[in-house]
Amino acid sequence: MSIDVDEPLTPAGRLFVQPATDQIINCVLGLDRPVGIEITRSVISDSLLIKHPRFTSLLVKDNHGREHWKRVELEIDHHIIFLPDAVGNHEDDEAAVNDYIADLTVSCPLSTDKPLWEVHVLPAHKCVVMRLHHSLGDGVSLLSLMLTMCRKVSDGDKMPTIEPPSSSKSDRRESAIYTLWKLLKMMWFTLIYMFEFLLRSLWIRDKKTALRGGAGVELWPRKLATAKFSLDDMKTVKNAVVNTTINDVLFGVISSGLSRYLEFHSPKPLQEGLQITGAAMVNLRPSQGLQEFTELMKNGSKSRWGNKFGMMLLPIYYHKNGTDPLQYLKRAKKMIDKKKLSLEAYLSYKIGYFIMKCLGAKFASLLNYRIICNTSFTISNVVGPKEEFMIAGIPVTYIRTTSSSLAHAITMHMVSYAGKADMQILVAKDLIPHPDKLAKCFEHALLEMKEAALKLTGEKPSKFQTSLAKKCEISDTNIHEV
Repeated sequence: MSIDVDEPLTPAGRLFVQPATDQIINCVLGLDRPVGIEITRSVISDSLLIKHPRFTSLLVKDNHGREHWKRVELEIDHHIIFLPDAVGNHEDDEAAVNDYIADLTVSCPLSTDKPLWEVHVLPAHKCVVMRLHHSLGDGVSLLSLMLTMCRKVSDGDKMPTIEPPSSSKSDRRESAIYTLWKLLKMMWFTLIYMFEFLLRSLWIRDKKTALRGGAGVELWPRKLATAKFSLDDMKTVKNAVVNTTINDVLFGVISSGLSRYLEFHSPKPLQEGLQITGAAMVNLRPSQGLQEFTELMKNGSKSRWGNKFGMMLLPIYYHKNGTDPLQYLKRAKKMIDKKKLSLEAYLSYKIGYFIMKCLGAKFASLLNYRIICNTSFTISNVVGPKEEFMIAGIPVTYIRTTSSSLAHAITMHMVSYAGKADMQILVAKDLIPHPDKLAKCFEHALLEMKEAALKLTGEKPSKFQTSLAKKCEISDTNIHEV
C-alpha cells in the first residue's frame, strides 16, 4: 500500500541501477557470539532504518522509463534471510563467509519487489551480512546509518563516533607568491588529469597483465580474500616519511604487493616501470570524517544523504623486489599529492552529474564502464570507529565490505575499526585463482615497510625472517587473459 508521493532517483542513484554499473554493497559484521532471528528483527524494528524513506520505498519506473522511489509499508520479515546451518564446506569461518559473499557479488541481485536491502544472518559463522543497493547511498551515508543501531562497548548509552582523519598539511603561513604557484599547479594538474579521464573513456587502456580484466569480466565467477593490517603498523610507516597519510601508506602497500604478485605470477617478464592504473573512490562531503546519521539528515546541514563521491585515476608502477621498501611509499605519496592538489575528483563528480542530466543515465553508465574496462583495479578506503562497539549488546569483532563485481579482475575495499584495517580483495578467480596469496603479498609488504621505517628511526626491528618469495609464489601457470 502506497503511503507517500513518488520521489525521483538522484542522477547518481540512476547510474547505479543501470545494468553495466549496477552495484550492491555487501557489509559483513563479525560478532562475538551468534545472533538469532528475533534479535535481528528487534534491532531493525527499533532502528532509524525503517523510518528512512529510501529504505521503505520500491524502485519503480514511470511510462517514460524514469526511475522513482515509491513509499510502501515495510515488511521486515521479507528483508531478513536466516541461514541456521554453516554455508559452504570450509571449516574456517572466514573462508566460508568470504566464499558466500563472493557468490553474492555475481549471481544474487536484489529483488525490486521490495525495498533494495537485505540482512543475511549466519549464526553458524557468528556474523551478519547487510546487502544495500548503492542507489540508496554511498559508503559514508550507509555506515553512518548502521552506527545509529550500535552502542560503544565502553559506554552502552552512546553511539560510536568517528574522529576526523589527521591532516598532513603544514600550519605555516603561505606567501602570496607561494599561493599563486600552488594555484597554477592546481590548474595544470587538473587539466592533465581530466584529459587523461577523457582518453581513458575512449581508447587508452592498461597493457595486459595477470591482473587486468576487461569487458564481460564482471560476469565471471569470483573469489574473495581478506588482507589484515594493524593501524599501528601503518602509523609507524607513515611517521617514517614527512607529511604522509594512511592513504599514502595504503597505496604504497598496494603498489608493492601487486608488484610482488606479478613478479611470481606473470606469464612473461614485465617491463620495469609498467603502469597499472586503479580507479579510487573519493569522499566529497564538506566535513572531515564521517557524519552521524542525524547530522546527515539535519535541515540546513551541508552534508546530504545519498551518493557524493568522485573518482581519481591512480597509477602505480611495477618494480622488481629488492629495492628499498619505502620507495613504494615515497612514489605513492608524490603521485597522490599531485592528485589531491588537482580538482580531478570534484570535476569527475560534477561532469558525471552534468552528463547524467543532459545525456541520460545510459550514456553516463557507458562512460563509467569504459573507464573501468580500461583500468586494472578499484580501491576504496572508509574510516571506521576507533573504539569497539556492540549491536544488541553483542560486541562487533570486525567490519568488512565489498561491492558487486566490476569489469576489473581485482576490487579492493578497506575499512578500519578498533585499531585494525581489513581489506576485502574480490577477484575474478579464472584470472587470479589464489587471492589469499595476493592478500599475503599485501600483508608482508606492510611488514617490510615497517621494518625499514623502524631502522630509519633507530628502533630495534622485530625478527622478520619470512621468505616473501615462498609466501607470494603461485604454482599455477595457467594464466587466462581477456
